[in-house]
Amino acid sequence: MDSSEAIFNGLKDAGIDFIVSVPCVNLSKLLNIIDEDPDITHVPVTREEEGIGICAGAYLGGKKVAILMQNSGLGNSINALKSLTELYEFPLLMIMSHRGTEGENICGQVPMGESTPLILEAMNYTFFKPQIPEQAYENVKEAWNLSVESGKPTSVLLEIKYW
Repeated sequence: MDSSEAIFNGLKDAGIDFIVSVPCVNLSKLLNIIDEDPDITHVPVTREEEGIGICAGAYLGGKKVAILMQNSGLGNSINALKSLTELYEFPLLMIMSHRGTEGENICGQVPMGESTPLILEAMNYTFFKPQIPEQAYENVKEAWNLSVESGKPTSVLLEIKYW
């Protein structure tokens, strides 16, 4: 099982059937796999906070939801996460390509890469940092279940070395 297949299988086994995404080169193979699955509705968006609002509506419509994005989008979506999903206790699984970590070749990604775990901790959100595909598969399922139980978003951070 490769890195993208592990995430996809975790999503499927968690019952995720509605995915919003913001373009990311690291997630491109995963997004292609998702697009081939007739049981998953995939809605590409241009802004992360837009995606969070769409996920909230889909959840109210009975869907199990996830958003796929770069960690840089976390900063764009803090208000939507706190004042919409957390306030109304909507579960949300955030699969994030964690840019700015070891091996990053774009220096502009590093500050947010370093801050991402700190921001999630400050928001009191649980996150996972799998190192290998088998761990990622389990973390995706665990993160969704925890999000449902806690009524808060949870994240799976996929660092450069994961890919």
